[in-house]
Amino acid sequence: MKKRFLIPIILILFSAVLTVCGRLSQPFADFYAAYIFPWISTPYAFLSGLVPISLGELMILAGIVLVAAGIPLMIILLIFCRKSRTKVAKTSLTIALWALAFVSVTESLNCFTLYGCTRFSDRYFKSKVHTNEELSDLYGKLITQCNQLAGEVPRDEHDRFVLTIDVVSEAKAAMKKASRIYPQLSGYYPRPKPIMFSYFMSQSNLQGMYLPFAMEASYNDDMVKENLPETICHEYSHLKGFMQEDEANFISFVATMESDEPQMKYGGCLCALEYVHNQVYSNHVESAYPLTALISPQVTNDWFRFMPDNYWEENEDKELISTDTVSSVSSAASDKSMKLNGVEDGIKSYSRMVNLLLDYYYPPEE
Repeated sequence: MKKRFLIPIILILFSAVLTVCGRLSQPFADFYAAYIFPWISTPYAFLSGLVPISLGELMILAGIVLVAAGIPLMIILLIFCRKSRTKVAKTSLTIALWALAFVSVTESLNCFTLYGCTRFSDRYFKSKVHTNEELSDLYGKLITQCNQLAGEVPRDEHDRFVLTIDVVSEAKAAMKKASRIYPQLSGYYPRPKPIMFSYFMSQSNLQGMYLPFAMEASYNDDMVKENLPETICHEYSHLKGFMQEDEANFISFVATMESDEPQMKYGGCLCALEYVHNQVYSNHVESAYPLTALISPQVTNDWFRFMPDNYWEENEDKELISTDTVSSVSSAASDKSMKLNGVEDGIKSYSRMVNLLLDYYYPPEE
């Protein structure tokens, strides 16, 4: 077999073996995350960061163009270039194999294998069954924190939080502070990149995105900027090998709360309050319901905001596919991807951040 076929096939098989080893052996995945992944991710993220726009987005667009134009071109050449059919077929197969090899290797090295790591709660917290009383107390604690921070941040004429800081510098500083608690977070952080096709991200209900094949932390540039502190720190967590979404959510909370900047703290605290609020009501913790009335008008103005006012009406002309369809397909794809990587509850795992918050604030008594 020729090298142009053999090498990509070997790379694909290597990726499969690495992923299976990470899935079947937790010690292997932990060793990989601690001692191998940093040597891959840091230079890769640095080189990717030299490109001023999202390299991952460019790769996706190139892939779409390659498929959309390449397949019809291949068919045409096979039909009309009878003497060159073998050459056309071999060239097409070579391109397909190398593209598949690249995706397989980068996804395995930078994502799939890391799903097998020891759970964050098992690494850093002692096991404990939490009560509704603790959930209620956490709800009240976050309400108090958010109410206080809401009065310390800039606001517009509608009394809504306005982000005025250099959020990238503050996010990097916050993650470095958090690394004192969780050492795996130490090291280099590239500049996060806005996605050019942010409208599609908005339709998909995505605030941020980790692109393993480009080692980039990307974000939705159309969403309200108040979401950036939590979003950037969340995606930075993925760059350090924390693939589970609840863990990235929790790390983002810790990082923003470790920041010296009130705007960072407020962004992270507000996100945590939203998750805990939803958990209180989904668990029917009726004793906590009266606490909702204590949420200040300023916090009420800010929470559960994703897109700016009138965003959908002002961008109707960009809707090539209905938002409901894109949202449904995106959610189903994300859910399926997570389940294939061993996350049994799929996209619902985001809300497991609440369990980590309870572990953090209410450790078992010695």
